[in-house]
Amino acid sequence: MAASPESNSNLDASSTADSLSDHKADLEKEIQYDILDSPDAEETIRRAVRKMDLTIMPLMTMFYLLSFLDRANIGNARVAGLQKGLHMTDHQYSLCVTVTYIPYILSELPSNLLLRRIGPNIAMPTILTIWGTIVTLQGLVSSFHGLVAARVFLGLVEGPMFPGIVLYLSGFYTREELSFRIAFFFSAASLSGAFSGLLAAAIGNMQGVGGKPAWAWIFILEGLFSVGVGVASFFLVPATPRHSKFLSQRQKDLVMARLERDRPFINPLDTFSFKYVLQAFKSPHVLLIFIIYFMGGTNLFGLALFLPSIVNQLGNSPNKSQLLSVGPFAVGFVVTVLVSWISDRMKNRVIPLCTIALLAIAGYSMFLASAAKHVDYAALYLMVPGIYATTPVIAAWLSNNSEPHYTRATSIAVGFMATNLGGVLSTWSYPTNEGPRFRKTTIMNLIFTIGMITLSLVNAAYLHYRNKQKKLKRAEILAPYASSKDVDGGVQAWLDLGDRHPDFHYIL
Repeated sequence: MAASPESNSNLDASSTADSLSDHKADLEKEIQYDILDSPDAEETIRRAVRKMDLTIMPLMTMFYLLSFLDRANIGNARVAGLQKGLHMTDHQYSLCVTVTYIPYILSELPSNLLLRRIGPNIAMPTILTIWGTIVTLQGLVSSFHGLVAARVFLGLVEGPMFPGIVLYLSGFYTREELSFRIAFFFSAASLSGAFSGLLAAAIGNMQGVGGKPAWAWIFILEGLFSVGVGVASFFLVPATPRHSKFLSQRQKDLVMARLERDRPFINPLDTFSFKYVLQAFKSPHVLLIFIIYFMGGTNLFGLALFLPSIVNQLGNSPNKSQLLSVGPFAVGFVVTVLVSWISDRMKNRVIPLCTIALLAIAGYSMFLASAAKHVDYAALYLMVPGIYATTPVIAAWLSNNSEPHYTRATSIAVGFMATNLGGVLSTWSYPTNEGPRFRKTTIMNLIFTIGMITLSLVNAAYLHYRNKQKKLKRAEILAPYASSKDVDGGVQAWLDLGDRHPDFHYIL
């Protein structure tokens, strides 16, 4: 007698569950969780983490520094004469910046979903090498249309880097360690602002060398450096902790064991399915952070792209403006790392996030109320760190609370898509004739920063509520997955529920 479709379905589900359970059992044998209880485990893990910090974090920091530098150096090139040299209007300049973000946004989600399959050790060096080539060629353009074309391809290739690094690091560090590490590489955004100003001031002296203007040399020299780093990184980036050349076998085992204990999906038990992608879009905390990221991105990219122009319009020469733009970004670097270190130590995201955003509110308020140019400049020292320091905390918060792997990959990518949508808005918010205070834009940024604090508190309240509900309804949530073999539903419950699993605790 032929089996009914329903019985076949039940057999398939049972077979899948058994297969997953067997796979999980094999992994547990491989990892040997009891090694975490050995006398020297804590010290060995500490040394392993230090090795990862010394070998992986400098690379990721350099990747993001170059990403931000090569994308935002158009602001320095503008001060060095790009807009005048290509005979562009303010509208055309804003269009050149805007077209970078459209392909940038569109490439973030697909690339994050493909990162595991391609391998970060191949994907990230390839991306860096290609975009370095594009930036170099950007220095050879001679028209508005040529610059637009170069910026489109630059956005397409650069888009995968930021979400890819966050997803990559979540496979090396525990949830409680992640914010500080994200801050460490994201602080490169602040450093890139500082370095970009210094480099642009130095390169400004190359006006006319080789028959090219100074703005062209900014692109050419910075692009060639990115190509060199990209080629070298093919030999330096490990795919996973198990592929690290600097960890001993015991350190690899301990690192993987503690990651598996902290995050059930560090091992690839889950295969790709669109249900994991949709799960991210149906999560209220992901949608709340999407809005927070949009408002933060509008602030962040506005400062990154237009701060040199703001300083210039305060009455400074182009070269002096490049140098004066260094200070706020340097302070932003220090504050970003400090706030994220505190966030990890507190094992909390919302309190540091809301606290540092108050600094930006104070800066925007000063900028609006001031009638003196030196006070306007001083306000930048509050605005930049107050905005820049929020981003790694938000990124860690989103990554911490999204499971399994493909849901996390989607959530991270969606968050950064929102950030770059904010970047699109910022490119049209600083018309030259409204400088140097840009009153309408400053008011918008102030309102957005207040909105970030408000929605962060709402998100924390929601996550706290969900933690309580999961604890109270644990048996009810797991009931559909319970079996005589595993009353808690085993791996299948984790795969289907992800971060909604009652044993998964949301970080506030």
